Amino acid sequence: MFHEEKKKKIGDARWQRLCLSGELWPRPTEVRNRAHPIPVSSSFLGRSSAAHPTPTTVPPAPKPVAMAAAAAISAPPGPPRLALRLHPSTPSSCSPAASPPPMRALPVLRRCLRRRLTTAVHAVKQDAAVWTPAPVSAVGAATSDGSIFHVAVDLSDAADLAGSYTSPGQYLQIRVPSGGGGEELKPAFMAVASPPGAGARFEFLVKSVPGTTAERLCGLRDGDVVELGAVMGKGFPLERITPADAAQTVLIFAAGTGISTIRSLVEFGFGADERSDVRLYYGARSLKTMAYQDKFENWESAGLKIIPVLSQPDDSWKGERGYAQEQCYVDRGKCKRKSPQPLSRMVYRRIKF
Repeated sequence: MFHEEKKKKIGDARWQRLCLSGELWPRPTEVRNRAHPIPVSSSFLGRSSAAHPTPTTVPPAPKPVAMAAAAAISAPPGPPRLALRLHPSTPSSCSPAASPPPMRALPVLRRCLRRRLTTAVHAVKQDAAVWTPAPVSAVGAATSDGSIFHVAVDLSDAADLAGSYTSPGQYLQIRVPSGGGGEELKPAFMAVASPPGAGARFEFLVKSVPGTTAERLCGLRDGDVVELGAVMGKGFPLERITPADAAQTVLIFAAGTGISTIRSLVEFGFGADERSDVRLYYGARSLKTMAYQDKFENWESAGLKIIPVLSQPDDSWKGERGYAQEQCYVDRGKCKRKSPQPLSRMVYRRIKF
C-alpha cells in the first residue's frame, strides 16, 4: 500500500510527525477499515457546544487518522450508534448538521414510533370520548351461583345512542362514576346483549370480577347512573350468510358471558328457521354458571338447536361433557373421544367440514 511504502522510506518518527502535523491524509478506503469512526465530532466526544462550537461549513477533508484515533482513546465512550441524542448542546435530529441514523436502525425506529403513536391515539380517543349518562333500570343475577349478573340501562333520554346500535355483536365502553368518594376505575368494554331495535334500553351480561368496573356494575341498584361510550364495532357479518340458501349450515359457539352477543344475534334474527342445520354449542363449567337457560325454549322455536356442553358437571348431568368446540368435532364423526384435553388442543387445527 502507498502509506506502508512511504512509512518504510521515511521511518517511524517522521511518519508520526507527519500524521500529527496534518500533512499526511489517509485514503478513504483505509478510513472505512479502521476500528474508530472517522471523523470524531465534538458531539460524539461529549464536549459542550459552547467550548467547541459546531462549524457552519463542512471542512474539505477529514481529520488525520492518528489525531482521531488518539482523541477517541482519550475521550470518554460515546453513546450507542442506535441511540437518538437530543441534548441542547448537540444538533437535533432535524438539524442539517445532524447525521441520519443507520439504515439498520430504521425498522426499530418505526416500531417504536408506531407503538407510541398508537398509545397516544388511544389515550386521546378515551379522553375525547363522549360519555352519555343513563340510569340503571334493572340489576339481577343471571345464573344460580350469582357469578354473572343481568344489567339493564334505560336510554329514554339518549335516543341517538340507542339508534347507533344497528348490528348484533357491537359493543361499547361503560363506566361507573366514582362520585368523588371512591377510586376511579378503568372503563369496561361490554357487548350489548339485547338485539338492535328492541327499544330505548341496553342490556348487558356482566361477570363480577373483584376490583373492576364489572364488580361495581353488579352492585348497582335501580336508578343509579352509569356512563356509556359510543357504540363501536361492525357486529356480525350477516351478509356472508345471506340469503339463507347461501349457508344452509350455520354453527355458533359461545362460552361464559360470550353468550350475550349470541343472544342479540338470535333474537335479532338471521333466518334460522329457513336453514337446514343451525346449531349453538354453548359451553360452561356447570348449569349453575350457564346464563339464559330460560330463553332456550324460545330460541329453539326459532329454528336453533342448542347443545349445552359442560366442562365440570355434577354426576346428575346426562348431556355433553368437555368443551364446545370439541363437541362439534365429535358430532362430525371425525373421531371417538377418550378425554377432553387432547382434543381441545388440536381441534382448531384439524377440524374440517
